Amino acid sequence: MKALTITDADTMILALQDEIRRSQEARYDHRLHAVLLVAQGVTSPEAAILLGDSPRTVQYWVRRFEDEGFAGLADADRPGRPRKLNEQQLEEVGKALRKSPENYSLGTNTWDGKTLSAFLRQQYHVDLGVRQCQRLFRQLGFRLRKPRPVIAKADHEQQKEHKKNSAE
Repeated sequence: MKALTITDADTMILALQDEIRRSQEARYDHRLHAVLLVAQGVTSPEAAILLGDSPRTVQYWVRRFEDEGFAGLADADRPGRPRKLNEQQLEEVGKALRKSPENYSLGTNTWDGKTLSAFLRQQYHVDLGVRQCQRLFRQLGFRLRKPRPVIAKADHEQQKEHKKNSAE
């Protein structure tokens, strides 16, 4: 029987490894295979070469399996960076956004990323970038609405005549 081959094996190996790392279930299965190989008498370095992992990683998985069983091979929670504002502060920010920034001596009459960043620095001593403040607006259910400029000495009757959607 002729041996099977994979076209462009080097590229496909990388693609297959990426696919395994992408799925939580696939990562768990991958760790199971590593432990199974070691249980069948393959050394950790050999199993690592076969699976495309470092020998230290395979040793870590085997030790976790020995200590915790199957649960030791499951992905642990990854909490990420802690929030800079707690729930109560977020609630207070939401209430503040319903008022004018002038109420907080911010020198403007509309909220935007820069204004919210200054407000957070002033009220909570928290430095958040403008982009993160814009995300915070959406998280709190707000959206940016830019005010239309008003021309001081404009004739309202002439403006109505030039509007596209004016009733005729």
